[in-house]
Amino acid sequence: MLNPYWVDLHVHTALSPCGELEMGAPEIVDAARKAGIDIIAISDHNSADNFPAISERAEGCPVVLPGIEVQTAEDIHVLAVFPDYAHAAAFQEWLWKRWAKMPPTSNDPDIFGYQTVIDKDDGILRMEDVLLVQGVGYDVDTVVREIRASGGLAILAHIDRPSFSYPSVLGPFPADYPADASELSWRIDSAQAAEWRERYPQMTFIRSSDAHMLDALGRGHCTKMYLEAPTFGEIRLALSGEGGRRVSWPWG
Repeated sequence: MLNPYWVDLHVHTALSPCGELEMGAPEIVDAARKAGIDIIAISDHNSADNFPAISERAEGCPVVLPGIEVQTAEDIHVLAVFPDYAHAAAFQEWLWKRWAKMPPTSNDPDIFGYQTVIDKDDGILRMEDVLLVQGVGYDVDTVVREIRASGGLAILAHIDRPSFSYPSVLGPFPADYPADASELSWRIDSAQAAEWRERYPQMTFIRSSDAHMLDALGRGHCTKMYLEAPTFGEIRLALSGEGGRRVSWPWG
């Protein structure tokens, strides 16, 4: 039997320098529960290091998936969502494996914000010294290909935005582009969303909060999916429309 689940695959924590310090483990979990969100993916910039804290705090409610918002060499953002932390950590190792791929530019908290790795109670484990909001040394096609080869879902992030999106940097993507889905921002209206669907009729679209603060977490900012269970595998089936699983069009 298929049931509706509310899914948000783009949630930042205090590790992202652009994220508010309020984005700690207890706070994110409580906000997601109050909003009635069933599944979230922790998708900080170029790192999955705060996934363990959020997952341990949630204890399965909501279900927490590990993700990374990759910034490619062209400054395009791509969401990478994985079934477990082992897959995410292996991909992150590939992402960071040489300084040529993750440049050693140091973070300046006064300019970019703090990059805090936390435990489930918001205890500070360490501060990430390497600036996370910078392009890695891989182009977007290579990143998408590696995400999928690593067992993850590759989602083109906020494609409606005038910066850090595939269309804003490279123009229209091919109709058969091998991403698993494209993400639209919750801030656009239904008419604008429909234009994107008409432009790319073969693409699966989701809506995500891209939450950098707690107030952004809510059902109106994410996507309803019809799944048998709140799992990564079921989400994969929904994005490809297999076995009756499906993504409900977020704009009605």
